Amino acid sequence: QVQLAESGGGSVQTGGSLRLSCAASGATYRTYCMGWFRQAPGKEREGVAFISTIGGRPYYVDSVKGRFTISQDNAKNTLYLQMNSLEPEDTAMYYCAAGTVGGGYFCHRLALGDYSYWGQGTQVTVSS
Repeated sequence: QVQLAESGGGSVQTGGSLRLSCAASGATYRTYCMGWFRQAPGKEREGVAFISTIGGRPYYVDSVKGRFTISQDNAKNTLYLQMNSLEPEDTAMYYCAAGTVGGGYFCHRLALGDYSYWGQGTQVTVSS
């Protein structure tokens, strides 16, 4: 089992920044892919940034590319999402998730169900 706990959400104005953290514990050695997902009211959950635990370039969806940065500190078992130039459209509940399949390749192509472990989420609200 892997436990994930997000923190760092909050309310900011357009153009502001937030840094989300996701502390992982438990059988983290089993995880190959880590991702940040978000879900706005009435919308489906979408992945926005992905990173492999075995290295390689992170992947971002077009809507956040150039504004968000995903990173990980393996020594601290912590995943981060630095979010800059925030827009009202970024308002959502943000979740981190861990996948144990795929070997760490093409993490952005894994199905939602392939991410076996999820945190409880942290709310990000961006006002105009």
